[in-house]
Amino acid sequence: MVGNLPSATVELSPEFLEVDHSDDARYWASVEAVVDLADRRGRDRAGIPLLIGLAVKHPQWPVRAAAVRLLAAHHRDDATAAAAVAAATHDPVDWVAFTALKVVTEHRIRAAVPDMIRISGWPSNFARDDYARKPVGCGAAFTKRALLAIFGTRDPQELRRLEDEYFTDMRARVAAHARRPRLNDDVVLVPAGPFLAGTASSAGGPFRMKQGDNPLRAETLPAFHIDRTTVTNARYAEFLDKASDTGEYDHPDQPEERRHHQPAHWHDARFNEPGMPVVGLDWYDAWAFANWAGGTLPSELQWEKAARGTDGRAYPWGDSFEPDRVNYVERSYGRPVADLDELEALLVTTTPDDTPPHPVLASDSLPTGASPYGVLQMSGNVWELTRTNYYTGEDMDPFFKGRHPMEFMNRKEAFHVLRGGTWTSPPVCLTTFYRGKDLITDLHNEVGFRCVYEAQ
Repeated sequence: MVGNLPSATVELSPEFLEVDHSDDARYWASVEAVVDLADRRGRDRAGIPLLIGLAVKHPQWPVRAAAVRLLAAHHRDDATAAAAVAAATHDPVDWVAFTALKVVTEHRIRAAVPDMIRISGWPSNFARDDYARKPVGCGAAFTKRALLAIFGTRDPQELRRLEDEYFTDMRARVAAHARRPRLNDDVVLVPAGPFLAGTASSAGGPFRMKQGDNPLRAETLPAFHIDRTTVTNARYAEFLDKASDTGEYDHPDQPEERRHHQPAHWHDARFNEPGMPVVGLDWYDAWAFANWAGGTLPSELQWEKAARGTDGRAYPWGDSFEPDRVNYVERSYGRPVADLDELEALLVTTTPDDTPPHPVLASDSLPTGASPYGVLQMSGNVWELTRTNYYTGEDMDPFFKGRHPMEFMNRKEAFHVLRGGTWTSPPVCLTTFYRGKDLITDLHNEVGFRCVYEAQ
């Protein structure tokens, strides 16, 4: 919530940052001086951004706590100020969070209810005599007191009714979102059950590309639907036209500069024909499209099962590489490559305008390369984004909003799994088990995606 406050980016002037750490007495005296200055300048509405900036960004927690008190004292009826007080209930320093909970109680700031419910759980149930719970700490006690003050009752049934009433609109929006229909009928059912994932081989052959991070094993998945083809420019254009500027479908961590979701290669004739896979997107763009389309990005395991079926085959069509079934480096460049040195020598001939002249094929081309379920181009043409973190195997959970990629390009949390290989790939990257990776904010003409949907 803090990241969405309009004043969270206020730059604090030096006079608010001058805190003396030489000894305890000087420290507290200097903190008091900063708070007094904040009080004088923050009393009228023009001072709200300053107080929010102090509550969110000041490095000394006593100043943050004081700013929360001042916001509640002077501006509790302002929606932005109330939101900042609510956000402070999650401050990492306990006394800032407790201060926020105390002023929420004192002034009955209803905007903080969702934040307190995140702490207590919903329904809260703590007014029930028969409800077993862990021993209460300060935070839980402050939270309970605040909720009881806001709702004005200790009766458990009445408290539950009021909590339900408070969340009626929110629950309706969530339910409507969950019921959003799938916007694509050109999908394939992947049945529930086990399949062979990974490979027993770690050899990279003459291309010296590592393959030992996906060991052979049995995995079991519930049934799901998957797009028969990668998302095309035509489908993505519909998303841009109807939903890209609304923000309704965006990931909460999405960078501000990507809010319009425009593909980087939208005006490149080599990549923008309607039936071609959309490329030049980052992970957040694909996530937003999938959300709009009523689905999600596939997990790495969902992608792999859809690509290979249950028998552990190396390619979607079988165990032997067959170049006529796939768009890869030799097809797109029209030249053979024997090893890594030749591959690299060929790839550096690539230009942004005409080499190679026809890198990608339409998403529904090469039907003989289909997977056992009839999913097309799970090998080659474009790498495919997944929702899986490359290093942890868990769903991506990014937290990089407002930061430049240089700040997180070495963080493991910033890399998702790519699957399937692309038009620049040699055969070793085209297997059903090869794992690629990419930075969450990168935009490549070699990368596209498809969506998965719950089976009805």
